[in-house]
Amino acid sequence: MTKIYTKTGDKGTTSLIGGERVSKTDERVEAYGTVDELGSFVAYLGDHLRDDAGAAEYLDDLTRIGSQLMSVAALLAVGRNGEGKLPDIQPEAIAYLEHRIDQMQEQVPPITKFTIPGGHRTVSLCHVCRTICRRAERASLRAAALHPTISANTLTYLNRLSDYFYLLGRVLTEHYHVEETLWIP
Repeated sequence: MTKIYTKTGDKGTTSLIGGERVSKTDERVEAYGTVDELGSFVAYLGDHLRDDAGAAEYLDDLTRIGSQLMSVAALLAVGRNGEGKLPDIQPEAIAYLEHRIDQMQEQVPPITKFTIPGGHRTVSLCHVCRTICRRAERASLRAAALHPTISANTLTYLNRLSDYFYLLGRVLTEHYHVEETLWIP
């Protein structure tokens, strides 16, 4: 049996894809760790939708997104000698998100104010995913500034994904018949 612990990280380092050892505070580790956190919350959001037959299409989206997030995290974890070992995020994955965003946007009335999260636990969870996704994007941008091997498609995917979660929250507000609260300063 292979043990889950290796003890190689006990002194605060970890290995990137390609074998490079870096501090666990490295920007790439922060970025892929935040993407990992997002993936867990995406799964949790999916669990909230699992018993709702009217939300099946969104559950399918979340399954697809969860898989893409594993790829995003892996791409952020590439170090020296790891380039080319993983396929990049494909433009089709970004186009899929854009298509789904456009479809959802057609289902909700236009607004000119910010949305205040809340009204239903699943809607609020969409906003949790959105904000974690934005944090993952910021961490990835910091990592990309120092490590130019991080692809533009990875960054674009995270940017589009936060928009997806925003629209999903708006659509589910309609689906659950709760009032959307707009910020009026």
